[in-house]
Amino acid sequence: MSSATTTAGAGPTDRASLTTWISVFSGLLGAFMAVLNIQITNASLPQIEGGIGTGVDNGAWISTSYLIGEIIVIPLTAYLSQVFGFRRFLLVNTTLFLVFSVACAFAANLGEMILLRGIQGFTGGVLIPMAFTLVMTRLPLSQRPMGMALFAITATFAPAIGPTIGGWLTDNYGWEYIFYINLVPGGVMLAGLAATLEREPMRLSLLKEGDWFGIAAMAIGLASLQTVLEEGNKDDWFGSPFIVRLAVVAVVFLALFIWIELRVAKPAVDLRLLLRRNFGFGTLANVFLGFALYGSAYLLPQYLAQVQGYDSQQIGEVMAWTGLPQLLIIPLVPMLMGRVDARWLVAGGLLVFAGSCFMNIHMSLVYGSDQLLVPNIVRAIGQAVVMAPLSAIAMAGIARHESAAASGLFNMLRNLGGAFGTALLGTIVTKREQYHSNIIGQSVSLFQEATRTRIDQLTQHFLSSGVSDPATAKHQAIIAIGRTVRAQSLVMGFSDTFAVLGVILLASAACVFIMKKGAAGGGGGAH
Repeated sequence: MSSATTTAGAGPTDRASLTTWISVFSGLLGAFMAVLNIQITNASLPQIEGGIGTGVDNGAWISTSYLIGEIIVIPLTAYLSQVFGFRRFLLVNTTLFLVFSVACAFAANLGEMILLRGIQGFTGGVLIPMAFTLVMTRLPLSQRPMGMALFAITATFAPAIGPTIGGWLTDNYGWEYIFYINLVPGGVMLAGLAATLEREPMRLSLLKEGDWFGIAAMAIGLASLQTVLEEGNKDDWFGSPFIVRLAVVAVVFLALFIWIELRVAKPAVDLRLLLRRNFGFGTLANVFLGFALYGSAYLLPQYLAQVQGYDSQQIGEVMAWTGLPQLLIIPLVPMLMGRVDARWLVAGGLLVFAGSCFMNIHMSLVYGSDQLLVPNIVRAIGQAVVMAPLSAIAMAGIARHESAAASGLFNMLRNLGGAFGTALLGTIVTKREQYHSNIIGQSVSLFQEATRTRIDQLTQHFLSSGVSDPATAKHQAIIAIGRTVRAQSLVMGFSDTFAVLGVILLASAACVFIMKKGAAGGGGGAH
């Protein structure tokens, strides 16, 4: 067995050595960087788009290509780490992640950026499940809740603080530094892992046993699905032949992937783990959580940019309050896990997170940073107490030798939920804006006395402001009213979308009540 899948003989009440903690901290630092890089570009897309000379409709691919790479590689990490050796595979991918991070800063056009971000995501995706595996297999049961709490920082704090860091770097140094920032923590991570992980031989013979048809089907299916989600809203979904063809490809190859994984003796992704009650429902709750985590981290910067006109740094300052309070709360979670049923902690955190979304369903044109402060702090509190206990009860009963495969599946599906969330929430905003625009438009009509009065008032305003032609002034008045209608409709669309997020989180909480009580240590015992 890999050295990364032992705990040096530690018993349930033993304490991990300093060497073990250095390994775990180094792995968690890598997971933090990998998750951070999903969202770090969100507040800075206009500047990056300008830097590489692409239009605003295509800039979202800067985030999407990274996420596609991550989603594909995460479930394969357990198998590939067995083939190449845990230490070697982790160190090589960390190095490649840093190399392609820097390369992204030198991208000259959209095509190069998409390719480089995809490879960056592929190499970075390895770091997430391997960090989780280090926590589950190297720490003794008594210290595993602390390890899970630290992993929760990578899963919930990193997406929340990503736009803040990205916005600050962009406004003060330039968008290129979004990618340079990985170098220092990456160097620390490499040094820590190289010094503490034991060497082990490669097992290239396992390549002959590889589930290559399953891997190919998964890669094609997931890449097609993510492209459908990303491009669907822009291309009118199934009104576009391209989207229809790509959706068919996604359905066929994902169905083929599931069929292969349930039939082969050594599947690349062990889907049978989902049949276990706690892991299955825990993973479903995790998918909904990913939808809300990444969806809200996408939605709020979009609202602040489109409605309030905030720049990157202003967006980052608002988003900071969804992340910073978590640093105070997450260290307390292991203590709570030892005293409170983990299911109640997860359900409570999800309900608080949902409550923060419902606090944003009555937004207005003056709903800015001051009004968002309390909902963002409430959201931070809810997020902080969810991930560690959810991981603990989901992994309860998962055998140690299965932890790497379970970790890959658990983390991949959360990121896939996030991909769904980012794409579908953008569609919901658009559709709800159109709906409210139609409703408001029925009231704002030239047949309405109030509308004619408002046009006259605005016409006089423009005439007094220097417009000499009454017809031109009236035309500008009508345009101004149209802009007001669109702005109000857009705000109401965002309000409705926050309500959808709240409902998704309620569904996640419902999954928790179906699960059995998990061990405080988070499982990992013999199966």
